[in-house]
Amino acid sequence: MVSITIDNKKIEVPEGTTVLRAAEMAGIHIPTLCDHPHLTPYGGCRLCLVEVEGARTLQPSCTLPVSNNMVVKTDTPKTKDARKFVLTMIFSERNHFCPYCQVSGGDCELQNAAYAEGMTHWPIQPNYVPFEVDASHPYFILENNRCILCRRCVRACGELIGNFTLGIEERGAKSYLIADLGTPLGESTCVSCGSCLQVCPTGALIDRWSAYQGKEKEVEHHKTICVGCSIGCGIDVLTRDNRLVRIEGDWDSPVNEGVICKVGRFLPMTEERMRVLTPMVRKNGALKAATWEEAMAVVEQKVKEASQQKNLAAVISTRLPVEAISLFKQIFADNLQAAPVTTFEQGETTAASLKLAGQLGTSYEGKLNAIHQADCIISFGADMLSNHQVAGFFVKRLLPKKVNLITINKSDDPFADFANCSLKPLKGSYLDVINGITAALLKLGYIIDPAKATKSSEELQKASLNTSIPTEQFLKTAHLIASSENPFVILGDSLNTNGNPDLLSALYHFCHSINAVTDSKKNLIGLKGSANNLTASLLGLDQKLTLQQNTVTYLAIGDEEVSEQRIKTLEKSSFMIVQASYHSKLTANADVVLPTENWLECKGTYINLDGTIQTAQASLVPPDEVKSNQAILEMIASALNIPINSEWKSVIIERPSPVLLNSD
Repeated sequence: MVSITIDNKKIEVPEGTTVLRAAEMAGIHIPTLCDHPHLTPYGGCRLCLVEVEGARTLQPSCTLPVSNNMVVKTDTPKTKDARKFVLTMIFSERNHFCPYCQVSGGDCELQNAAYAEGMTHWPIQPNYVPFEVDASHPYFILENNRCILCRRCVRACGELIGNFTLGIEERGAKSYLIADLGTPLGESTCVSCGSCLQVCPTGALIDRWSAYQGKEKEVEHHKTICVGCSIGCGIDVLTRDNRLVRIEGDWDSPVNEGVICKVGRFLPMTEERMRVLTPMVRKNGALKAATWEEAMAVVEQKVKEASQQKNLAAVISTRLPVEAISLFKQIFADNLQAAPVTTFEQGETTAASLKLAGQLGTSYEGKLNAIHQADCIISFGADMLSNHQVAGFFVKRLLPKKVNLITINKSDDPFADFANCSLKPLKGSYLDVINGITAALLKLGYIIDPAKATKSSEELQKASLNTSIPTEQFLKTAHLIASSENPFVILGDSLNTNGNPDLLSALYHFCHSINAVTDSKKNLIGLKGSANNLTASLLGLDQKLTLQQNTVTYLAIGDEEVSEQRIKTLEKSSFMIVQASYHSKLTANADVVLPTENWLECKGTYINLDGTIQTAQASLVPPDEVKSNQAILEMIASALNIPINSEWKSVIIERPSPVLLNSD
C-alpha cells in the first residue's frame, strides 16, 4: 500500500493506482472527459490536471501513478484556470451550441464540466468547419460536430470489443472520427454492439430511439439481465412512464463487465410484433376475445380430458425464468404425466454435456471469465459472430495481446479471418479432428506416450484423409497449442447434441491432454443456446418433440419467436393452448390464447452457461389483462387441484451438471 495526501486528506491505496482513482477512493472529484474506468488511461483531454508537490508543472491525474508520501492538490487557482482554458479550447473547435444537442441539460459531460467551473460562455469565438452527419447506421448516428476527440469510442471499440472499426483521421482541429478507412458507419465492419454510444461523453454518438426521450434524471434505471442467449449479460434498462427508453450494459456485472451486443441493446428497441392483450378462445372457427374465467374453463376441461386419454403434450420456452419452468414441470410432467414435456430447444445444446457430467459424476466446465487469462483460444464448432457475441468479443479483444486463436468449424467461420490456424473439417469428422491434433502432439513429442507414439504418423494420415485437412495444418495447430501455458476451449452449440455423446467425451479427454482442464483449472466452456436451456435440461425437460395424432398441446411460448420448423411440427396438434406475449402463426392457429408478459416485464431466476445463478428484475409493468407466466401456471394448477412447490433448487441439484452452480 502507498500513502498519499489529496487536498489535505491522507489515504492509503494499492501501489500502481493512478492519482485520479485514488481521489475517487477518497471521495474527491476530479473532472475529466477522456477517462473511463473500463478503458486504459489515455491522458488526452487534460481536464484532470492537478498540482503535485515537487513537480514543476501540472500533472494529468488519470495517467499519473501514485508514489509514497505524494501530496496532491486538485482545487487550486492554477488547476481551475487550466481547466477553464482546456474547456474553452474544446468549445471553440466544434459546434457546441448546447440548446440544439439532445444530451444538453444533464447528460453531456462536457456541458456539466463547464457548469462546474462556473462557465456561462467561452471567450474564444468558435471557428469550425461543419462536418457531415453520418446517419447510415441502422441503430445510431455519428455527429462529428459534437465530437471532442476524447477517443473513448475508439478505445472501447478496440479494447472492449476487439473490433477496431473506429479511428481518427486528419490532425489537430481538423481531426474527426471515421469508421474503417472512411466508410459510412452503416457499411463498415461495425458489429452494432453500441459500446461506443455508452462511453461517449457528448452528443457525438446517439442512438435512434432514446434521443430526446428523457435525460438521466428523468428516467428510471432497472438492473437486470439479458435473456438473448445463455451468457446472461448484466444490463441497465432505462424506462420512462412505463416505456422503454434505452438499454445499456451494466459495468458492475461480473459476467460481461458492461459489454453487450445488439441482441441485448438494440433489438428490443426495434420490436414490432403485436402484443396479445386479452385471452382468446376459438368459437365457430374464429378466435374471439374472452375473459380469463372463460379461457381458463376451456383450458381446465381440455387439459384434464387429454391427460386422462394420454394425448397431452407440453412445450415451454427457455427464455422463461426457473420459477415458471419448474411449475411447468410439476404440472405437466410430474402430475399430468404428459408426453412429451420439453422445450423448444429439446436440450439440443445441453443434452450431451449433462450426459457426460453424469458419467463423470462431477462438473467439468469452468467460468467464462477465465478466458481473460488465456494465451491460446480453441474455438470448436462455435459461431460467436451470430450467437453468444459477447463471448466472441472476449476472444477478439485478446488477439492484439498475441493470444493465439485456433478455429475448428465445418461451416464458414467469420473468426477464421482472425485465427492463427483455421481448420475446416468435413461434416461429421470432428472426432477425427481431435484424433488428428492428438496424433500431431504425439508426433512432435509434446505428449509422451510410447505406446501411441509409434502409430502417430499413421493416425495423422488417417485423420487427414477423413477430415480433408492437410497434415501440415494438424502439426501447426499442435505446435500452437503446445507452446501455450493456459489454453482455453470454447465448444459450440452443435457439439452438445444428443447425437454426439462420444465426441464430447473425446473433447473432454483432449482438454485434459493439453492441460486446459486439470485438478486446479477448468478452461473449458460450452455455449448452451437460450437463456435457461441448462436449467430446463437439469429439470429433465430435454425430450424430443414428437406429437401423436389427436394431441392436445400446451405451449408456454412467452416472447420467443418459434422457428418455422417447430411451428410445422406443432401444427399436428388437434388442439393448441398458447401462452404468449405476441401474436404469431402459433397464436393464429391456437384454440386458446393466454396473454403473458415479455422478458422486460418478467421477474425470476436464470442459470447461465457457466452456472452463475442470476435474478432478472421486471423493468416494465405489463398491460392490465396480461398475467405473468408463473401466475398463469398457478391458475392451471389450482383449477386441476395440483399441489405445487416453489422450491426448485433442490430439484436442480439432483442431476449432475457440467458446470458448478453458484450465485453471482
